[in-house]
Amino acid sequence: MPSFDIVSKVDPQTLENAVNTAKKELQTRYDLRDTKGGIELDKKANTILLSSENSMRVKALEDILLGRVVKQGLDGTCLDFSAEEQPAGALVKKTIKVRAGIDKEASRKIMKLIKDSKIKVDAQTQDEQIRVSSKKIDELQQVIALLRQKSAEVGQPLQFVNMK
Repeated sequence: MPSFDIVSKVDPQTLENAVNTAKKELQTRYDLRDTKGGIELDKKANTILLSSENSMRVKALEDILLGRVVKQGLDGTCLDFSAEEQPAGALVKKTIKVRAGIDKEASRKIMKLIKDSKIKVDAQTQDEQIRVSSKKIDELQQVIALLRQKSAEVGQPLQFVNMK
């Protein structure tokens, strides 16, 4: 029976390259030259820490990081900027979570989109991925096309792997 998996993952090497080029840009920008703090990637926790003297500079760091992530070919929605800024002594810090895996809320949205489309497929949630199967490959391709169109509703970058 033909099937494929819907996953959401970020290449760690590409993300590290994006963070490193953002650090280099931070050093060369005139308006941010004397900034204390910076951008740090925590690979184990899958987060990025931004720190600077004030909220305005933290916002500038967000813009630099997002620009570099997009230039590296990653989807900008893989970064979760919803966390609040926290004062830490003389610095303001913000922790940005890197989205990896499909969380339960996004999984529900995807399952609802598939069911509402009336395409005859079976979709099952398996940990942080969704397996979609059908008797016809054409129906699977219709689901992929549907999810690519509605990717803004999901709010997470999606990849389609293991087409069998």
